[in-house]
Amino acid sequence: MRKDRAQFFLDVPSGPFFGFNRSGVQQSEGQIRSWWQQGMNTSFKSAYDSIKDFSETDFTEDLKKIDIPVLVLHGDDDQVVPIGASGLKSAKLLPQGSLKIYKGGSHAIHNINVDEVNKDLLDFIKS
Repeated sequence: MRKDRAQFFLDVPSGPFFGFNRSGVQQSEGQIRSWWQQGMNTSFKSAYDSIKDFSETDFTEDLKKIDIPVLVLHGDDDQVVPIGASGLKSAKLLPQGSLKIYKGGSHAIHNINVDEVNKDLLDFIKS
């Protein structure tokens, strides 16, 4: 990212973030460009601090204390935050947690599996 920030913010969404590096997946130039624009609109320090904070903070004790129903959504092909390191553990730690796994789902399931995610959220809210 330090060497070529603009290219970094094209490479990540073109590949692992949206899962566009998997065979048979149709890329969305709009999604790639939107991610690029968001990345370029933030400072290097803000981007670094955000990644550092969410990747190094242990939320174990916080998750155990949440006493309302929580729906955890996770793709099983998330190349950024693997399901075993996050979604599966989070759902188990939440006293009223339930897990919805999206087969072949990338890190950006809310952008790629839009209709399915919206349906699952509405079903969860209604239950």
